Amino acid sequence: MSGSSAALQPPADAVSPVRHPDAPAPGELLGAHYGECFGCGGDQPHGLRLQARAGDGVRITAEFTVQPAHQGAPGLAHGGILATALDETLGSLNWLLRTVAVTGRLETDFVRPVPVGTTLHLEAEVTAVAGRKIYSTAVGRIGGPDGPVAVRADALFVEVKIDHFVRHGREEEIQAAMSDPDQVRRARAFEVNP
Repeated sequence: MSGSSAALQPPADAVSPVRHPDAPAPGELLGAHYGECFGCGGDQPHGLRLQARAGDGVRITAEFTVQPAHQGAPGLAHGGILATALDETLGSLNWLLRTVAVTGRLETDFVRPVPVGTTLHLEAEVTAVAGRKIYSTAVGRIGGPDGPVAVRADALFVEVKIDHFVRHGREEEIQAAMSDPDQVRRARAFEVNP
């Protein structure tokens, strides 16, 4: 993304990201990290229901179709919805690192309007890691993976411990997520923003 702030530029000592050996295989659908998540959960009637797939290296592809409930101006996606789609896609990258992280900063460029009914195709990748900081970038295209660019984003995620969610989340929902017998769903439930 051109013109991103200095906070989104990796420091000189940043390293290239390394895909975790237990990360989902390229092409594997990641599924929702939490049913109530507005970005990817299936339990949100007006949510994005974004579908993300693991790519090669530390890359993700994702897509969602803009619904009437996602409008800002008549017939067009709300910019906040598009930013949510980018954030959800960028956050899913951390699953390839097997790192629990939250969004620290997200800068978005809105390049062209996205009409209701359009499927937005997103691609994201981790570009660098410096200590607890994870730098990543994403692009969203309309009309297909090679279509015109509609939105772009650069992000900084910060690795956190599970205690972050316990301290700041609603106790009953935290306990329900931590009690899930599915180990993968239990771990992925905490792929959320601050």
